[in-house]
Amino acid sequence: MFDKKLIVITGGSSGLGRALALRFAGRGANLAIIARDPDRLEKARLEISARCAPGRRVEAFSCDVSDHEAAAGTFDAIRGSMGTPDMLVNSAGILKEGYFETLPPETFRQVMDINFFGALHCTMAVIKAFRARGAGTIVNIASLGGRMPSFGYAAYCSSKFALVGLTETLRCELAPTKIRVHLVCPGEFDSPMVDDLNTYRTVENRVLTQTVPVLSLDRVADETIAGIMKGRYLIIPGRAGRFLDALARWFPASSRVIVDRRIKKFYRGPSL
Repeated sequence: MFDKKLIVITGGSSGLGRALALRFAGRGANLAIIARDPDRLEKARLEISARCAPGRRVEAFSCDVSDHEAAAGTFDAIRGSMGTPDMLVNSAGILKEGYFETLPPETFRQVMDINFFGALHCTMAVIKAFRARGAGTIVNIASLGGRMPSFGYAAYCSSKFALVGLTETLRCELAPTKIRVHLVCPGEFDSPMVDDLNTYRTVENRVLTQTVPVLSLDRVADETIAGIMKGRYLIIPGRAGRFLDALARWFPASSRVIVDRRIKKFYRGPSL
């Protein structure tokens, strides 16, 4: 399915983006990985190249995807160097946590710029080529935090809810075509982003988000690949995550009661 395909992955130098790139490389794909840090990109490129089949290529492109012009220029460079992509994986993302009153407006803008507008810019950069070819795949890495709220994630959930809304609309608009759309919504999993979060997160956030067991990065990557291969639109890694999502969909009032009781037990609140 992925053999000889050109797959572009944002956030491809670390975390889930890197893990997916390694798996696609092992299945015969050509990879273009995008991230901001050139040194980390080159390190990831070398690691991914070592997994590639003979004759396959991995190239790295340094870009801040929150910048529309920079993203468009990067995709022009990818087309010039490697050809038209077959798949786009929007995996670039950041996470900020804290009581709403303590988060400045700049934090909301920063998180929205990367998590939502980054995916938007990259999708805009490939959609015309996908339509001209009559085929293509868009994989948006969102979160369970894009389908239900979580304590301390006012900025993060806002960005992921926006990404989920964009992805749902893209699926609807592109359903009559051969352009496929996948929405990936994992719960919390091992990653550098979560390692950083663990240094400062609120007690309430820790208690609530870890109601769902923290998944391994490998499991999230493996289930994401499996979901794409099976043609699933919505991919939620982990049984507990799927159960929690179903509970929130079918019994929203009960879900809110459970969440409220759990938070109340550990609530501290901001120090103002």
